[in-house]
Amino acid sequence: MSTKEEELSKLFEYEFKDISILKRALTHSSYANENKDCAGGDNERLEFLGDAVLEIVTSEFLFHKYKDKPEGELSKLRASIVCEQTLDLCAKPMKFSDYIYLGKGEENTGGRKRPSIVSDAFEAVIGALYLDGGIEVAKAFIYKYVLDDVESKQLYVDSKTHLQEYVQGKYHSVPRYEHAGESGPEHNKTFFVDLYVNDIKISSGEGHNKKAAEQQAAYNALMLVSRE
Repeated sequence: MSTKEEELSKLFEYEFKDISILKRALTHSSYANENKDCAGGDNERLEFLGDAVLEIVTSEFLFHKYKDKPEGELSKLRASIVCEQTLDLCAKPMKFSDYIYLGKGEENTGGRKRPSIVSDAFEAVIGALYLDGGIEVAKAFIYKYVLDDVESKQLYVDSKTHLQEYVQGKYHSVPRYEHAGESGPEHNKTFFVDLYVNDIKISSGEGHNKKAAEQQAAYNALMLVSRE
């Protein structure tokens, strides 16, 4: 039976010279604290490195892609791409959170769905790829999983602002978000929100808190608007 890190490296289509570095990247501090024989330790140092690699690769990408944007706009765009919410979004298609090593306490309190934990591990993997294979290997990963759809990811992060501007301009009103329920145990709830414009339901969203559910509903509404 293959390990989590072996399965993930196949998904990345990259063969690690030292597979233990990938395990360390996937190891949350809660797991390392509960397993004192965890030789590699947790992923915090790799996350520090991966954050720096992600920032330089993203900066270079944006510098060449948007030749007419001033520094301020480039900085704002980079911040929206490398933020916690966007990295959590990038990780979802590959079910990345399933591969993270969590302690029992963190697991039982919904840590696997927590964007901060997922995004930190995602950055740690970038750090691991950089150490094991160099900048080009890390860069290929970032281009494939983070920079593949920059406009859509920026829109996702700023969805509530963009939607409010659109609704105000077209309908002279503002979107209304209505709590539509919640499910799951107290420590790991999923919240549901319906979005209305002029009392007409436009879209719905769900998330680990009400703010995340509202953001998802706003993004879904923007996707509907873009197809009109």
